[in-house]
Amino acid sequence: MKLSELIINDIKPLNTSSKTSHLQLLFNQLTFSHIPVKDNNGTYLGCFSETDAHCFDNDKPLNEYKYALEDFFVRNNTIWLDVLEAFAINSTNIMPVLSEQNEYLGYYELKDVISLFSESPFFSEAGGILVVEKGINDYSFSEISQIVESNDAKLLGAFISRMNTDLVQVTLKIGNTGLNEIIQTFRRYSYNIVSGHEEDGYIESLKERSDYLKKYLNM
Repeated sequence: MKLSELIINDIKPLNTSSKTSHLQLLFNQLTFSHIPVKDNNGTYLGCFSETDAHCFDNDKPLNEYKYALEDFFVRNNTIWLDVLEAFAINSTNIMPVLSEQNEYLGYYELKDVISLFSESPFFSEAGGILVVEKGINDYSFSEISQIVESNDAKLLGAFISRMNTDLVQVTLKIGNTGLNEIIQTFRRYSYNIVSGHEEDGYIESLKERSDYLKKYLNM
């Protein structure tokens, strides 16, 4: 499914001439954190947050509270990772979508975009999750890919999950094989294994059972 197919247009932006009471009523009826607003010419101006709206005088027009508008949006050709980032930066569950000509097209709902994200191979395909760590000037994605593929495995996805001035952590989704041989190869290339979930988890389970058995035999 294309991201643009998730654009919803059932809630029209309020006009700045609308009463604040109308905005407050919408927030009472919906679960949105923000409501989009346009001017008398139909131009998108931004969004009012629910928190701000309930502090407004309900008899006044929205035009008197334009200073509280939050000016965020994405384009209809914005990639889904950037859309997710826009949701996070603006702490919202609704994201207005504009065309390249600044025409208001509708909005995305956060739950729909996350649902699309969960359908990606990183989440939907079977495989193991491995988190590796190395010096920020020493790692490379080409090396990481080479390590995985040299063990006849498939790299289903990778992203930097943590970074500081010295170290970087990369989270990998690996399909097609177990993780033990891959983990050993990463160690030979001086990567620290932060977390590995598959065979590593099985080995840890065996170790815990072994420790339990030793304690039982020593009773």
